[in-house]
Amino acid sequence: MAEPEGPGRRPTPLDPSGELRGLADDCVHCGFCLPACPTYQLWGEEMDSPRGRIHLMTQILDGTEGTPASAEHLDRCLGCMACVTACPSGVRYDRLIEAARGWAEEPPLPTRPLRERAARAAIFSVFPYPRRLRMVLAPLRAAQWARIDALLDRSGLAERLSPELASALRLAPDPPPGRGGLLRRAAARPASRSPRGLPERVPAQLARRAVVGMLTGCVQRVFFPQVNAATANVLAAEGCDVVIPAGQGCCGALSLHGGRRAEAARFARQTIETFERAGVDAVVVNAAGCGSAMKEYAGLLAGDAGWSRRAAELAGQVRDLSEFLVELGPAAPRHPLPVTAAYHDACHLAHAQRITAQPRELLAAIPGLRLADIADGGTCCGSAGIYNLVQPKAARELGRRKADNVAATGADLMVAGNPGCAMQIASALAARGASMPMAHIAEVLDASIRNTGPSALLA
Repeated sequence: MAEPEGPGRRPTPLDPSGELRGLADDCVHCGFCLPACPTYQLWGEEMDSPRGRIHLMTQILDGTEGTPASAEHLDRCLGCMACVTACPSGVRYDRLIEAARGWAEEPPLPTRPLRERAARAAIFSVFPYPRRLRMVLAPLRAAQWARIDALLDRSGLAERLSPELASALRLAPDPPPGRGGLLRRAAARPASRSPRGLPERVPAQLARRAVVGMLTGCVQRVFFPQVNAATANVLAAEGCDVVIPAGQGCCGALSLHGGRRAEAARFARQTIETFERAGVDAVVVNAAGCGSAMKEYAGLLAGDAGWSRRAAELAGQVRDLSEFLVELGPAAPRHPLPVTAAYHDACHLAHAQRITAQPRELLAAIPGLRLADIADGGTCCGSAGIYNLVQPKAARELGRRKADNVAATGADLMVAGNPGCAMQIASALAARGASMPMAHIAEVLDASIRNTGPSALLA
């Protein structure tokens, strides 16, 4: 029997099921989202707040023709989901903004300018594909070794040629060994020298407690292989057989959060097949955006009769690393790490997955480690998937604010659970002339369990 049309479900050509209109009608325009929204904080503009954007979406759903201004307001949204956490009415703004982003690729919103479309096409043709990303990495490394990236930045030439290119050059992690940063620490750790260096199965070091699959990701695999190595080390130390399928690809996170649902669905099907064949109890993810997207697979493939059940089953297996470790409980002993660490809440971990206590619980259990709070910690750093590439000015201002708050903690180390956040905050700290080592929570746990001391983390 067809679902009756109610006041909250009014089918339109753009929204045949009426679902989006129903979600939009849940918003009572109370304004609780305003102080939580980073872009409203930046500009104080109603149309750059969640309730303002919902008003724009409602007009478009009701048949009002989109304008360049409305498209710009929707594009300015980070998709950080802080408003979802703040909303007392439970409005699914995440579903709304993902749908609205898809409108920019075709009517009812005006087509983006050619340069913007070309930049987005380039991003989505490279970042979800690790092999292509490695190909781009070679000339980037050459530019970094020759200091051409710094020269282009100082001269302003990169900014004039392409703001997206300029942002990418600023965000790229430094290479080993001469310029520091995360990748220099990776080179110092034999277990993590190569993105391809992990075996397909890492056996449990204690009595086996679980068999888990591990997502290696795209950006994480290429730029931060040491994080994947540390993740496998920690899981094995805690009694897990770790299965790392060699054929895995992109999970679809960038595409899904960018409004490219068909592309995201294609990646999701590939990921589901990969981990079904692995035969694991859980799929552990160490990147916040990836975990958030994979937990949404059931909704993404809900209308696909051949995949909806399989999508729901895999989504139910997905766990963030911190979430999984707390559920499993500690088995490996922790050794002292006498450092002060500032923990950064990645938006797709804190707001999309509501995981905030677990990382802090894991860090607090390490002897000698002191946690420092970051002021306004729930506000996005400006990374937000590809946001810092396609909206560089807003992203830089948000990054500057986050870097100021991180530096004010006086911590020895900043800890994050997402690669985009690590790159964004490291770049912002460098821009203000500050220096603070970055680490993933997996790296901190690995250092404590293996008793390597803080030197590698703080290098």
